[in-house]
Amino acid sequence: MASREDHGASHKHRDRNGDASRRDQDESRERTRRRDRRSRSPDHSSRRPRSRERDREARRYRDRSRDRDRDRDRDRDRDRDRDRRHRRSPEEPDSRRRRRRDPSDDEDPKRGSRALARHRNSPPLKRSGPLPSQQESFAVTTTQGGGGGGGGEDPEKPKEKPNIGTTGRLAALSNSVAQADGSTIVLKYHEPAEARKPPPRDQWKLFVFKGKDIVDTVELSARSCWLVGRELAVVDLAAEHPSISKQHAVIQFRYTEKRNEFGDKIGRVKPYLIDLESANGTMLNDEKVPDSRYLELRDKDIIKFGHSTREYVVMLAPQD
Repeated sequence: MASREDHGASHKHRDRNGDASRRDQDESRERTRRRDRRSRSPDHSSRRPRSRERDREARRYRDRSRDRDRDRDRDRDRDRDRDRRHRRSPEEPDSRRRRRRDPSDDEDPKRGSRALARHRNSPPLKRSGPLPSQQESFAVTTTQGGGGGGGGEDPEKPKEKPNIGTTGRLAALSNSVAQADGSTIVLKYHEPAEARKPPPRDQWKLFVFKGKDIVDTVELSARSCWLVGRELAVVDLAAEHPSISKQHAVIQFRYTEKRNEFGDKIGRVKPYLIDLESANGTMLNDEKVPDSRYLELRDKDIIKFGHSTREYVVMLAPQD
């Protein structure tokens, strides 16, 4: 009897456990079915790939922005280094070195500040006399030592400067006249750039007087230059007196310009007299003519050469 009751109880317990296990299996099947249904639904399947793509794009954008920032920082550092290298002076490596300290600076650190203050407070220097000349300031002095000469200082003698003046050789070669015997005569005078022949309306003449008699008449307007002297091979107007030099003087026609009261230029050709440094000189209206200097000749001027008694009168023919 008791065994039957125990067997019935065990059978009931077994049926109860089987129901629970079947219930669990049914719930698990239902969960699996729901999961499969959810996975098969179009909304959920399309939502997951879109979220993944969105995450990938966001991750790529962050990576690109990070790379751009890194490149920008690298370029900025490179430009900064280049500017620093350009601004760096060639002596900068030496200046970076540590300067050796002078032991005197440690002993008296206020010496520099005191010297600077003393320099600022000192009154300006005043000179009693004029400043020395530039030649004395830059003169080189040498000390003479030894022997019995003493220790005085003498300024060095200035060096001889080169002479760049003309020697006259080129002018002499260009103004030389060859003779038949092979010798050459050097002309002491050559015409200037303003030499001109007088215009036909100006008829200048030279009358040669010996006492009260007219010995010769020279048409000065025929040419621009007249050389007076005893050298018959080169002169234009021969003078045979022994006191007259071989090339004594020159009558030269020159073109000159002057301005009138209105500021207009007026040019004329006028005769001039020049003495070629003759031995006995030239007289113009009883006054000696300076050497190598032009003097203007005017109508009725009287010229004398050397100690000759002949008088040369300059005349300008009247214009009709």
